[in-house]
Amino acid sequence: MTGVVLSDDLIFSSRITATARAHNLSVVVVKSVERLLTKLAESSIPFAILDLNNSTLNIAETVPALRSAGVTRIVAYCSHVDVERIQSARQSGCDLVMARSQFVAKLETDLPTWFGKVPLEAQG
Repeated sequence: MTGVVLSDDLIFSSRITATARAHNLSVVVVKSVERLLTKLAESSIPFAILDLNNSTLNIAETVPALRSAGVTRIVAYCSHVDVERIQSARQSGCDLVMARSQFVAKLETDLPTWFGKVPLEAQG
């Protein structure tokens, strides 16, 4: 199964990619929404992770575009102090939105869940 990650942060991109690989999952990292949408047009990808601090991201426009492209699960993260961005992501329809620190803490254990291997409701 393949997912896509929108992030221009090399540290987080590398961490997500390595964790996916450890779980026998695959992610493609893109640095811009334009590239994200191009990637989704090229192949069917049901899962996306969005860094809400990405400078190219307009969450209110991007989530509907992802859904139209067949993305069924969207996980988003950003700085815990950016309450407005977190709220906007939730209102836009992201399936799971969390602070960056929570994302990092849960990445290793919950990535398969986020990918859709088990329902989000099963998370502890």
